[in-house]
Amino acid sequence: MRTNHVREKLKAGQPTVGCFLGMGSPNVAEQMACAGFDFIVVEMEHNGLDMAEAQHMLMAANGSNAVPIVRIPSSDQVFIQRSLDIGALGIIVPLLRSPEQAREVVRATRYPPEGNRGFGPLRASQYTLDYPDYLARANHNILVAFLLETREAMESLEEITAVPGVDALYLGLWDLYLNYGVSPFEMPHPEMDKLVERAIQVCAASGVALGIGSATPEELVRWRDRGLTFLGYGPDFVLLANAARAGIEAFRAKRST
Repeated sequence: MRTNHVREKLKAGQPTVGCFLGMGSPNVAEQMACAGFDFIVVEMEHNGLDMAEAQHMLMAANGSNAVPIVRIPSSDQVFIQRSLDIGALGIIVPLLRSPEQAREVVRATRYPPEGNRGFGPLRASQYTLDYPDYLARANHNILVAFLLETREAMESLEEITAVPGVDALYLGLWDLYLNYGVSPFEMPHPEMDKLVERAIQVCAASGVALGIGSATPEELVRWRDRGLTFLGYGPDFVLLANAARAGIEAFRAKRST
Protein backbone atom coordinates (compact mmCIF):
# COMPACT_ATOMS: atom_id res chain seq x y z
CA MET A 1 0.00 0.00 0.00
CA ARG A 2 1.43 3.37 -0.96
CA THR A 3 2.03 5.83 1.84
CA ASN A 4 -0.47 8.65 2.12
CA HIS A 5 1.99 11.54 2.20
CA VAL A 6 -0.84 14.10 2.32
CA ARG A 7 -2.12 12.69 5.59
CA GLU A 8 1.43 12.67 6.96
CA LYS A 9 1.98 16.30 5.96
CA LEU A 10 -1.32 17.42 7.47
CA LYS A 11 -0.53 15.64 10.73
CA ALA A 12 2.78 17.52 10.78
CA GLY A 13 1.03 20.85 10.13
CA GLN A 14 2.46 21.24 6.64
CA PRO A 15 0.41 22.81 3.83
CA THR A 16 -0.82 20.75 0.90
CA VAL A 17 -2.59 21.71 -2.31
CA GLY A 18 -4.93 19.69 -4.47
CA CYS A 19 -7.51 20.00 -7.22
CA PHE A 20 -11.15 18.94 -7.16
CA LEU A 21 -12.14 17.26 -10.43
CA GLY A 22 -15.73 17.93 -11.39
CA MET A 23 -15.56 17.41 -15.15
CA GLY A 24 -15.62 13.62 -14.89
CA SER A 25 -12.74 13.18 -17.32
CA PRO A 26 -9.94 10.61 -16.85
CA ASN A 27 -7.81 12.74 -19.18
CA VAL A 28 -8.24 15.80 -16.97
CA ALA A 29 -7.58 13.65 -13.90
CA GLU A 30 -4.34 12.44 -15.44
CA GLN A 31 -3.29 15.95 -16.43
CA MET A 32 -4.01 17.47 -13.01
CA ALA A 33 -2.35 14.57 -11.20
CA CYS A 34 0.79 15.08 -13.29
CA ALA A 35 0.76 18.86 -12.79
CA GLY A 36 2.30 18.63 -9.33
CA PHE A 37 -0.70 18.72 -6.99
CA ASP A 38 -0.30 16.91 -3.67
CA PHE A 39 -3.74 15.37 -4.09
CA ILE A 40 -6.64 15.15 -6.50
CA VAL A 41 -10.30 14.82 -5.49
CA VAL A 42 -12.75 12.95 -7.68
CA GLU A 43 -16.04 14.81 -7.31
CA MET A 44 -19.08 12.54 -6.91
CA GLU A 45 -21.48 14.76 -4.99
CA HIS A 46 -22.41 17.32 -7.61
CA ASN A 47 -22.18 15.50 -10.93
CA GLY A 48 -23.38 12.30 -12.57
CA LEU A 49 -20.31 10.11 -12.02
CA ASP A 50 -20.91 6.52 -11.07
CA MET A 51 -18.37 4.38 -9.22
CA ALA A 52 -16.97 2.74 -12.36
CA GLU A 53 -16.27 6.16 -13.88
CA ALA A 54 -14.64 7.30 -10.64
CA GLN A 55 -12.43 4.22 -10.75
CA HIS A 56 -11.28 5.12 -14.26
CA MET A 57 -10.29 8.58 -13.03
CA LEU A 58 -8.32 7.06 -10.16
CA MET A 59 -6.60 4.73 -12.61
CA ALA A 60 -5.68 7.68 -14.83
CA ALA A 61 -3.92 9.35 -11.91
CA ASN A 62 -2.05 6.21 -10.91
CA GLY A 63 1.27 7.14 -12.51
CA SER A 64 1.65 10.32 -10.47
CA ASN A 65 2.54 11.19 -6.90
CA ALA A 66 -0.85 12.83 -6.28
CA VAL A 67 -2.82 11.16 -3.50
CA PRO A 68 -6.24 10.04 -4.84
CA ILE A 69 -9.27 11.15 -2.80
CA VAL A 70 -12.99 10.79 -3.50
CA ARG A 71 -15.63 13.31 -2.47
CA ILE A 72 -18.47 10.91 -1.88
CA PRO A 73 -22.16 11.81 -2.38
CA SER A 74 -23.12 11.19 1.26
CA SER A 75 -21.87 9.56 4.45
CA ASP A 76 -23.54 6.26 3.50
CA GLN A 77 -21.19 3.39 4.32
CA VAL A 78 -21.65 1.93 0.83
CA PHE A 79 -20.02 4.98 -0.76
CA ILE A 80 -17.17 4.89 1.76
CA GLN A 81 -16.56 1.18 1.25
CA ARG A 82 -16.58 1.29 -2.53
CA SER A 83 -14.45 4.42 -2.82
CA LEU A 84 -11.72 2.92 -0.69
CA ASP A 85 -11.93 -0.49 -2.38
CA ILE A 86 -11.39 1.06 -5.83
CA GLY A 87 -8.22 2.74 -4.66
CA ALA A 88 -8.97 6.05 -2.96
CA LEU A 89 -6.55 6.88 -0.15
CA GLY A 90 -9.03 9.25 1.39
CA ILE A 91 -12.61 10.46 1.40
CA ILE A 92 -14.25 13.84 1.78
CA VAL A 93 -17.74 13.59 3.24
CA PRO A 94 -20.35 16.32 2.63
CA LEU A 95 -22.92 17.85 4.97
CA LEU A 96 -21.39 16.87 8.29
CA ARG A 97 -23.81 17.69 11.11
CA SER A 98 -22.64 16.02 14.32
CA PRO A 99 -19.73 14.35 16.10
CA GLU A 100 -21.74 11.12 16.10
CA GLN A 101 -21.88 11.20 12.31
CA ALA A 102 -18.12 11.86 12.16
CA ARG A 103 -17.48 8.93 14.48
CA GLU A 104 -19.55 6.56 12.31
CA VAL A 105 -17.72 7.66 9.17
CA VAL A 106 -14.35 7.04 10.77
CA ARG A 107 -15.48 3.57 11.84
CA ALA A 108 -16.58 2.83 8.27
CA THR A 109 -13.02 3.51 7.06
CA ARG A 110 -11.41 1.14 9.61
CA TYR A 111 -11.20 -2.62 9.64
CA PRO A 112 -12.19 -4.43 12.87
CA PRO A 113 -11.57 -4.15 15.73
CA GLU A 114 -11.20 -0.37 15.19
CA GLY A 115 -14.19 -0.13 12.86
CA ASN A 116 -16.66 -2.02 10.71
CA ARG A 117 -15.26 -1.81 7.18
CA GLY A 118 -15.74 -5.03 5.24
CA PHE A 119 -12.62 -6.59 3.74
CA GLY A 120 -12.43 -6.70 -0.05
CA PRO A 121 -10.05 -4.02 -1.32
CA LEU A 122 -9.94 -5.16 -4.93
CA ARG A 123 -8.12 -2.48 -6.91
CA ALA A 124 -6.81 -0.91 -3.69
CA SER A 125 -4.79 -4.05 -2.94
CA GLN A 126 -3.52 -4.49 -6.51
CA TYR A 127 -6.20 -7.11 -7.06
CA THR A 128 -5.22 -9.18 -3.95
CA LEU A 129 -1.45 -9.08 -4.63
CA ASP A 130 -1.01 -6.59 -1.79
CA TYR A 131 -3.53 -8.05 0.66
CA PRO A 132 -1.28 -8.46 3.75
CA ASP A 133 0.33 -5.01 3.54
CA TYR A 134 -2.97 -3.29 2.77
CA LEU A 135 -4.69 -4.87 5.76
CA ALA A 136 -1.77 -4.00 8.02
CA ARG A 137 -1.59 -0.33 7.00
CA ALA A 138 -5.02 0.80 5.80
CA ASN A 139 -6.49 1.81 9.16
CA HIS A 140 -3.79 4.42 9.70
CA ASN A 141 -3.19 5.44 6.10
CA ILE A 142 -6.66 6.56 4.98
CA LEU A 143 -7.40 10.30 5.10
CA VAL A 144 -10.82 11.16 6.56
CA ALA A 145 -12.07 14.68 5.84
CA PHE A 146 -15.43 16.41 6.08
CA LEU A 147 -16.96 19.40 4.40
CA LEU A 148 -17.73 22.05 7.00
CA GLU A 149 -20.88 23.55 5.55
CA THR A 150 -23.77 23.26 8.02
CA ARG A 151 -24.90 25.29 11.02
CA GLU A 152 -25.04 22.11 13.13
CA ALA A 153 -21.39 21.29 12.42
CA MET A 154 -20.26 24.81 13.23
CA GLU A 155 -22.11 24.64 16.55
CA SER A 156 -20.42 21.31 17.40
CA LEU A 157 -16.98 22.17 16.09
CA GLU A 158 -15.02 21.44 19.26
CA GLU A 159 -16.72 18.06 19.69
CA ILE A 160 -16.18 17.12 16.03
CA THR A 161 -12.47 17.95 16.05
CA ALA A 162 -12.11 15.83 19.20
CA VAL A 163 -13.30 12.68 17.37
CA PRO A 164 -10.30 10.35 16.86
CA GLY A 165 -9.64 9.76 13.17
CA VAL A 166 -10.97 13.09 11.89
CA ASP A 167 -7.97 14.32 9.91
CA ALA A 168 -9.30 17.42 8.18
CA LEU A 169 -12.23 19.76 7.70
CA TYR A 170 -12.83 21.67 4.49
CA LEU A 171 -14.82 24.90 4.49
CA GLY A 172 -17.71 24.81 2.03
CA LEU A 173 -18.48 28.51 2.05
CA TRP A 174 -21.41 28.50 -0.39
CA ASP A 175 -23.41 25.98 1.62
CA LEU A 176 -22.29 27.54 4.89
CA TYR A 177 -23.62 30.92 3.79
CA LEU A 178 -26.89 29.37 2.65
CA ASN A 179 -27.30 27.45 5.93
CA TYR A 180 -26.99 30.74 7.81
CA GLY A 181 -29.46 32.49 5.53
CA VAL A 182 -26.85 34.65 3.81
CA SER A 183 -26.42 34.90 0.04
CA PRO A 184 -23.04 33.56 -1.16
CA PHE A 185 -23.01 36.46 -3.58
CA GLU A 186 -22.53 38.74 -0.57
CA MET A 187 -19.02 37.39 0.10
CA PRO A 188 -17.21 38.58 2.11
CA HIS A 189 -19.69 38.98 4.97
CA PRO A 190 -18.59 40.11 8.47
CA GLU A 191 -20.64 37.55 10.41
CA MET A 192 -19.50 34.70 8.18
CA ASP A 193 -15.90 35.86 8.44
CA LYS A 194 -16.22 35.40 12.21
CA LEU A 195 -17.29 31.78 11.67
CA VAL A 196 -14.32 31.14 9.42
CA GLU A 197 -11.96 32.65 11.97
CA ARG A 198 -13.49 30.47 14.69
CA ALA A 199 -12.93 27.38 12.53
CA ILE A 200 -9.29 28.38 12.04
CA GLN A 201 -8.78 28.76 15.77
CA VAL A 202 -10.57 25.55 16.80
CA CYS A 203 -8.77 23.44 14.20
CA ALA A 204 -5.39 24.93 15.11
CA ALA A 205 -5.99 24.13 18.77
CA SER A 206 -7.11 20.55 18.06
CA GLY A 207 -4.52 19.58 15.47
CA VAL A 208 -7.17 18.91 12.83
CA ALA A 209 -6.22 20.33 9.43
CA LEU A 210 -8.48 22.97 7.91
CA GLY A 211 -8.93 23.55 4.20
CA ILE A 212 -10.75 25.75 1.72
CA GLY A 213 -10.96 26.21 -2.03
CA SER A 214 -9.28 29.01 -3.98
CA ALA A 215 -9.87 30.08 -7.57
CA THR A 216 -6.80 32.31 -7.91
CA PRO A 217 -3.13 32.02 -6.90
CA GLU A 218 -3.53 35.09 -4.70
CA GLU A 219 -6.38 33.48 -2.75
CA LEU A 220 -4.43 30.27 -2.41
CA VAL A 221 -1.41 31.99 -0.91
CA ARG A 222 -3.58 34.15 1.36
CA TRP A 223 -5.30 31.12 2.91
CA ARG A 224 -2.01 29.28 3.27
CA ASP A 225 -0.55 32.26 5.10
CA ARG A 226 -3.53 32.23 7.49
CA GLY A 227 -2.60 28.71 8.53
CA LEU A 228 -4.92 26.56 6.41
CA THR A 229 -3.16 23.42 5.19
CA PHE A 230 -5.66 21.32 3.18
CA LEU A 231 -6.05 23.65 0.24
CA GLY A 232 -7.91 23.30 -3.02
CA TYR A 233 -6.99 25.19 -6.19
CA GLY A 234 -9.65 25.14 -8.87
CA PRO A 235 -11.73 23.05 -9.33
CA ASP A 236 -10.81 21.88 -12.82
CA PHE A 237 -13.76 23.56 -14.55
CA VAL A 238 -13.02 26.87 -12.81
CA LEU A 239 -9.38 26.77 -13.93
CA LEU A 240 -10.54 26.11 -17.49
CA ALA A 241 -13.20 28.83 -17.38
CA ASN A 242 -10.77 31.39 -15.93
CA ALA A 243 -8.18 30.65 -18.60
CA ALA A 244 -10.83 30.93 -21.33
CA ARG A 245 -12.17 34.24 -19.98
CA ALA A 246 -8.69 35.72 -19.65
CA GLY A 247 -7.88 34.95 -23.27
CA ILE A 248 -11.21 36.22 -24.57
CA GLU A 249 -10.99 39.43 -22.56
CA ALA A 250 -7.45 40.06 -23.75
CA PHE A 251 -8.51 39.48 -27.34
CA ARG A 252 -11.51 41.80 -27.10
CA ALA A 253 -9.79 44.56 -25.14
CA LYS A 254 -9.33 47.83 -27.01
CA ARG A 255 -5.83 48.40 -28.23
CA SER A 256 -4.00 51.21 -26.51
CA THR A 257 -3.00 54.00 -28.88
